[in-house]
Amino acid sequence: MLKTIALYFVIGTWCTLWLPFLFVGLISAKIERKLVLLDTWGALFFTRIIGGIKYEIHYPLLNEDGIPFQHNVNKRLDGRAIIAAKHMSMMETLILLTHVPNAFFILKRELLWIPVYGWAFMRIGFIGVNRKRGATNMHILAQRVTERIMNGMTLIIFPEGTRVAPGKKQKLKRGLLYLAQYLKLPILPVGLDTGLYWPKRGKIKSGTAHIYFENELPSTADLEEISAAINQHSC
Repeated sequence: MLKTIALYFVIGTWCTLWLPFLFVGLISAKIERKLVLLDTWGALFFTRIIGGIKYEIHYPLLNEDGIPFQHNVNKRLDGRAIIAAKHMSMMETLILLTHVPNAFFILKRELLWIPVYGWAFMRIGFIGVNRKRGATNMHILAQRVTERIMNGMTLIIFPEGTRVAPGKKQKLKRGLLYLAQYLKLPILPVGLDTGLYWPKRGKIKSGTAHIYFENELPSTADLEEISAAINQHSC
């Protein structure tokens, strides 16, 4: 428990120290993204040093020779697909944000109201949604997502809508299907086991977390197919 308290304290202090930099960075989306990424890399550094949590990223095989996709040539990360990831902890958010170029998330709008951090997320393209409005908000959301993708950004979405404990499955939200079909973009499922080491509640555990980029699915895939892919390598 001491390790857990220490990690949260250090990350909390680190994020607090970054507040003035992020506030100044609001003048430019480009500058703000660099500052947010530096902040995020710092949090991952402390997660490894204090929490003892490393991570590995796995890509689908490129061909029969077993040559894996490399990060700098993996077109699945260039905005030409919607990245649909399982959600277990804060850790995958940090990892995906730092490893997917020009990434943006769809999240509940209340998170964008957080002073400085929420403003910074909004400045770099994150989109807040009013969950109470449901389907009536989807067309407007799709238009906003389209604008960002046309500007070279990559959408990362957690279709389960909330963090899920290891070993449990959560029904996916249908909004992912609407966006995929509206945008005519394939879906790139991402599985993971971060919840084993950085759970939603409880103690931090040392170990190596794994992020799995699965095989691409067409925009016409149904929720069962997407869920099966996301959970294929998830714990």
